[in-house]
Amino acid sequence: MQQELHRYSRQIQLPEFGLEGQQKLNAAKVLVIGAGGLGSPVLLYLAAAGVGTLGIVDFDVVDESNLQRQILFSTADVGKPKALLASQRIKQLNPFITVQTFNEYLSSQNALDIIQQFDLVVDGSDNLPTRYLVNDACVILHKPLVYGAIFQFEGQVSVFNESMKGGGQGPNYRDLFPQPPPPEMVPSCSEGGVLGVLPGIIGSMQANEAIKILTGMGATLSGRLLLFDALNFSTHFINIKSDPKREVISTLIDYEEFCNPRHLKKKGIKEIIPIDLKKMLEQGIAVQLVDVREPWEFDFVNLGGVNIPLKNIETNLALIAHDIPVVVHCKSGARSLLAIEKLQQHGFTNLMNLRGGILKWIEEVNPELTKY
Repeated sequence: MQQELHRYSRQIQLPEFGLEGQQKLNAAKVLVIGAGGLGSPVLLYLAAAGVGTLGIVDFDVVDESNLQRQILFSTADVGKPKALLASQRIKQLNPFITVQTFNEYLSSQNALDIIQQFDLVVDGSDNLPTRYLVNDACVILHKPLVYGAIFQFEGQVSVFNESMKGGGQGPNYRDLFPQPPPPEMVPSCSEGGVLGVLPGIIGSMQANEAIKILTGMGATLSGRLLLFDALNFSTHFINIKSDPKREVISTLIDYEEFCNPRHLKKKGIKEIIPIDLKKMLEQGIAVQLVDVREPWEFDFVNLGGVNIPLKNIETNLALIAHDIPVVVHCKSGARSLLAIEKLQQHGFTNLMNLRGGILKWIEEVNPELTKY
């Protein structure tokens, strides 16, 4: 006990925090979704602060391209499970805390069982289906949620579903985004890029909000969305209010279906999954592969076919076949959707988008290809 008091002494001496605040942290259970760019600083700071139990959900392994921003990991960790490595790292930082690892994919089947074990959830995911899933599960279970998102030089932070003093719950993610935008409008870090220090900044803000919620200090970002621009170092706030007309969230749904295919069907865009493309190629079915990434990406790893960067797609129509199926692809599926929309305006009706792009192909078909 004396050793722990010394460890946390610098925050215990804060008048607003005190021993009572530390005791609240020690008794708390926090679940962090994702041990990547956002999850790394969140886990490190919550562990250092003395949150008694930390849960980690992540099914991915460390890739070399992660090391630019995911500070939990080192070069020697490449290829190893993130959740297990993160657990080891934060236990080294603070042996007085308990760590629970969930080295699995978070889904509608397991989300409620996992989240109900914790007092608060911090979302460090990087895709829309997971964000809606986590939000809905927190609403159903009445758990506060600390939200964070990053893209290139910009970040967002808010607190959703926090219990209000007068009763009831604060706004949630669906009050901010009632319907998901088209998937190509929300590229991941692997698709759009990100400044390495940005997730450190946003993740630290998330950790700060989590500590305030758990200890009852200060005013949280509930009802406000903080927008941060690292390039200009500016911040803005958007007020969020609960929509009384919003449909009550009572059950979990298929979030991949919710976030993706409705938009594709509306625009007449067909998709093909990697395993089905593999079967077509193995059966010798005539198909053209069109890769709309940049030349340096194509040179790094490719599936063959013709390389026409998205920005040049409309000036190279003659290179694209009209009489056989054409599978358009990119890194994760966002740029290829935009390319297909452009090509459809020129009369192409034989196009298919490779769902998940080359990253999904590597994951499901050929893990031996280099992943970037």
